[in-house]
Amino acid sequence: MQTPEEFVAGVQESKLIAIVRGTNGKYATAAALALMEEGFRYVEVALTTPDAVSAIAEIRAHAPAGSLVGAGTVLTVGNVKEVMAAGAQFIVTPAICESVAEGARHGLPVVAGALTPSEVHAGMSQGATLIKLFPASLGGPNYLKALRDPFPKVPFIAVGGVGLAEAESYWNLGALAVGPGGPLVGDAASAAGDLGPLRQRAREYLGLASRFTDRTARQ
Repeated sequence: MQTPEEFVAGVQESKLIAIVRGTNGKYATAAALALMEEGFRYVEVALTTPDAVSAIAEIRAHAPAGSLVGAGTVLTVGNVKEVMAAGAQFIVTPAICESVAEGARHGLPVVAGALTPSEVHAGMSQGATLIKLFPASLGGPNYLKALRDPFPKVPFIAVGGVGLAEAESYWNLGALAVGPGGPLVGDAASAAGDLGPLRQRAREYLGLASRFTDRTARQ
């Protein structure tokens, strides 16, 4: 498991955390592993997916070297215990809830969902590793900039309605990463899903992140 400090550095380097939310654990597992095979280093499986805990264990067992599987929509102390037992290597919450402090207590990297300045402060005070600006689409990149003015040292990722067209704007305004869900995964984590288009979208996100990194390194 990465330490919180290693997690921040890794997320900043990769610029992407994929969010898999589906109708069945088996399909979520296949989608997550496909994303990892394409090059995603951080993939979250939402606990709202049926059999998500079993899916996390299966993904952890078959993940390529260097790829980490996390659990999303982690709300309670019980959720933290469940996903840790399954092998989750980081947790993600949609809000400031008891799972933030519990995950931090166990040394897990915690990505805590927050929207307002008060929630950002509360999340960091409870031991969050990163703050997930959620839903980012509510205020857009300019809202991230406004939050970063009073919180310049808080590491943010942008989640919620972040497609290819929006990702670079968030990176330019200081987001360490973006967390694409629906725009990336589509229906690949459902019975009707097709992994071919998922892999193509994954390559597009990864290519965008690589080009952004190369361009900023030259500046």
